[in-house]
Amino acid sequence: METNRENQLAEALARATSRHLGRAVRVEALEHLSGGASRETWAFDAVDPDGVLPLILRRDPESEADVPDDALGERMDRATEYAVIAAAAAAGVLVPKPCFLLRPADGAGTGFVMERVPGETIARRILRDDAYRDAHGVMAAQCGRILVGIHAIDRVRLPALPVLSAAAQIAMYRGILDDFGVAHPGFEFGLRWLGRNRPAGRPDDRLVHGDFRNGNIVVGAEGVRAALDWELAHLGDPIEDLGWLCVKAWRFGAAPPVGGFGDRDDLVAGYEAAGGGPVAAELLRYWEVFGTMKWGVICLMQAFKHLRGAHRSVELAAIGRRAAETEYDLLNLIG
Repeated sequence: METNRENQLAEALARATSRHLGRAVRVEALEHLSGGASRETWAFDAVDPDGVLPLILRRDPESEADVPDDALGERMDRATEYAVIAAAAAAGVLVPKPCFLLRPADGAGTGFVMERVPGETIARRILRDDAYRDAHGVMAAQCGRILVGIHAIDRVRLPALPVLSAAAQIAMYRGILDDFGVAHPGFEFGLRWLGRNRPAGRPDDRLVHGDFRNGNIVVGAEGVRAALDWELAHLGDPIEDLGWLCVKAWRFGAAPPVGGFGDRDDLVAGYEAAGGGPVAAELLRYWEVFGTMKWGVICLMQAFKHLRGAHRSVELAAIGRRAAETEYDLLNLIG
C-alpha cells in the first residue's frame, strides 16, 4: 500500500515538475525524509536526458491537511511559507531556491517544491560526526550573519504575516496553557517572569524566522549552507531568533550554548559585525528564557494533538513527555 502511494506521488510530481520546467522529466529516488513532526519533507530527483535536478517537496501531511495547529493561532499555509522563502532568496539569504507551488490538480497534496541543498540537517550528526567538526568553530558567527540578512528583509517583499510582540506571545501561550486544563507551575512562573521583565522600546516589525536552530539548517564541512522550515515566520523583535538558537533543547546533549556547536559571544559578534546592531546580554537572556518557555508549551501542544485525536502519533506523544524536562530547564535558567 505504501509503495502504491509513493508511486502515485512520484507520478504527480513528475507531471508538476515537467510543467514547471517546460520539458518532460521523470521522478527518481523519491524518499520520505525523517524529522519534522508537523510537515512532510520528500527528496526526489527530476531526471531527463540532460541530467538530474535534485529537489525537495515540502507539504502538509494528508492525514491532517485540514487540522489547524495551535501555535501562533494556525501555522502558516504552504503558499505563504513559499512566498517568505522566495522573499528571503531574493534578498540574498542562504535558503534553498524555491521552484513552484503545487496546484490542486497535481494530486500531490498541498505544498511546494524547492531545489535541494546538499549537506546534513540531522542535528546529532552535525554535532558528532568528524566531517563537521571544523565547522563548529565558525557556525555561531555564520548564524549571526544569516540572521542579520533575515531581519533586514523589507516588509514590502513579504506576504502578510502576524505581528507577535513579546506581550502578544506571552498572552497567547498563557491562553494555550489555560486551554489544556493541566497545572504546570514552572511554565506559569516563567510566563509571570517574562511579563515582569519584558524589555521596553523593542521593535516588533522585523521579519523573525521563528524556528532558526540546529536541525533547521543545512550544514557542510565549511559551515551553514541554508536556513530551512519557515512556517513560524512572523514580525517581531529580531533578538527572538538569537535567543531561540540558544535554547538548551537545540544543543542535543552537547555543551556549547549556541546549537551545541558555538558560544554566545561568537553569535553576537557575528550578528553585530554584519550590521545587526548591539545585542545586550540581558536581552539575549530574556529571549532565551522566552524560547525555553515556548518550547515547553509546544511540547504540550504536540502531546495534546495526539491525546485529543487530531493526529495520533507516538512521536508527538514522546515530544509531549519532554515538557517536564523543559520546565526544569526554564526554572534553572531563571534562577
